[in-house]
Amino acid sequence: PGQREALKGATRIAVPGCYPTSALLALTPGFAAGLLQPDDVVIVSASGTSGAGKAAKVNLIGAEVMGSMSPYGVGGAHRHTPEIEQGLSNAAGESVTVSFTPTLAPMSRGILTTATAKVKPGTTAADLRQAWAEAYDDEPFVHLLPEGQWPATKAVQGSNHAAMQLAFDEHTGRVIVTCVIDNLTKGTAGGAVQSMNIALGLAETAGLNLQGVAP
Repeated sequence: PGQREALKGATRIAVPGCYPTSALLALTPGFAAGLLQPDDVVIVSASGTSGAGKAAKVNLIGAEVMGSMSPYGVGGAHRHTPEIEQGLSNAAGESVTVSFTPTLAPMSRGILTTATAKVKPGTTAADLRQAWAEAYDDEPFVHLLPEGQWPATKAVQGSNHAAMQLAFDEHTGRVIVTCVIDNLTKGTAGGAVQSMNIALGLAETAGLNLQGVAP
């Protein structure tokens, strides 16, 4: 809600990166509700090759990518890490430290982010579910799936939608959230159009009605 107010009438908009979009959607509800600890956040994301742009690079050609996965930007080196920390810190009202590792997946588009964080003492699975449901139940593009269903990248391909599921690992005291987006739509162009719609006073969903194209 606060970001929507800030966007109204804006003439310059910085659209979040694709990795930060998925990571922030995954964990913001828990930090905003005061349920998560700020000092042990671990996020691993798998991205399709289109996230690296259209340049002809040997490591991105089909023969190199298909049937293989590889990490990059390991050890806090990826440029989106500060953006993720900034967004989660804003939600939490305190400094949040993030360990972020991106990986390259053998697909042309899509991001699957698995984000985990320690929960604060006394937090239950029901508390977590309620926080995420309250954050997203009225959102046109962000969907918390019914319990027992887990998201897949193809379900949101070509759309501005994000889908996620969460679980509480009581053994480690961590919440695990898996979030999928299309890196070229919700992660880039779709996010820009959605922000532009708000800035111009248009319907937020204008031009973004395409659903995922999975069978």
